[in-house]
Amino acid sequence: MFDKITSFWISLPDVTRGAVISTGWILVITVVLILCVAYLTLWERKVLGYMQLRKGPNRVRIFGMLPGFGQPFADVLKLLTKELVIPARSNKFLFRLAPLLTLIPAFAAWAVVPVSPNLVVSNADAGLLYLLSLTSMGVYGVIIAGWAANSKYAFLGAMRSAAQMVAYEIAMGFALVGVLMASRSLNLGIIVHGQHGGLLAWNWLWLFPLFIVYFISGVAETNRAPFDVAEGESEIVAGFHVEYSGVGFALFFLAEYANMILISALTSILFFGGWLSPFDGYLGDSWLAQPSFVWLAAKIFIFLFLFLWFRATFPRYRYDQIMRLGWKALIPVTLVWIAVEMVLSAYKVGPWSH
Repeated sequence: MFDKITSFWISLPDVTRGAVISTGWILVITVVLILCVAYLTLWERKVLGYMQLRKGPNRVRIFGMLPGFGQPFADVLKLLTKELVIPARSNKFLFRLAPLLTLIPAFAAWAVVPVSPNLVVSNADAGLLYLLSLTSMGVYGVIIAGWAANSKYAFLGAMRSAAQMVAYEIAMGFALVGVLMASRSLNLGIIVHGQHGGLLAWNWLWLFPLFIVYFISGVAETNRAPFDVAEGESEIVAGFHVEYSGVGFALFFLAEYANMILISALTSILFFGGWLSPFDGYLGDSWLAQPSFVWLAAKIFIFLFLFLWFRATFPRYRYDQIMRLGWKALIPVTLVWIAVEMVLSAYKVGPWSH
């Protein structure tokens, strides 16, 4: 039986085999990402609980063990069994489409993300442009969700959230231009390989202001605290998705946490060497110096913890403060540092010396 399967596999054209392998990895990454999102919600509630001197979820168990670890599945079951109420005067097609427009880019972006030295679904040479185009799609889901519901509160929340996302999207784009200038490539795998040499060879050292801008903009892009004005708590409503319930709300919820993981992964890849070891070039051929997915996972873990820490620590900003930070602070910083990079490149300093 095994010999027949092997011979059949070998007889397939290279294109077909490549498509099958890519499809398999897409399914694996999607399932793992969904599970990570589920347990990120539990981790957030546990971290917030410890920081606020309380327990967090500790009742729902899996097979009678691991208290609290069944909570994400209980939440999913609750959301799936709730009725999806569609407002009578809403645009029903767009109302259903909006959550998908928010969720799909968060998953599709992983097609060009190299998760290990030998694993990437699509090793696209224009991966950075692909990411820019996909991450900017999320704002359409927000606007359509607010408009299609035919609700004043939802529309106000959508406009507020869209203005914030556009402002910080520009800052993120300029930060990526700085990474492009340093690496001279749009391919994420080449960007990671260009950071060989250990901790001090990673992009964060020469692009530190851009790293700060990118990560702050990523927190704002995902509507996380202290930038979570989309919820509009002064209005006692949930912002642009106030009319959504059940599966519709679950998809927005899933997209927010999937985007947190994506921003953490991209920050690790663009500024912190991705799957490269911090001991690369210091410990010779030791296993600690070898590139591995474990290093990327550790870096993602650290940045995700920062997301949770910010929520537990910082008060929510006023809307005028958020817009002022985006337009008058972060964007000018990126423009100035791009000019500094031009000077460093002209005089062959740092990563531009070769």
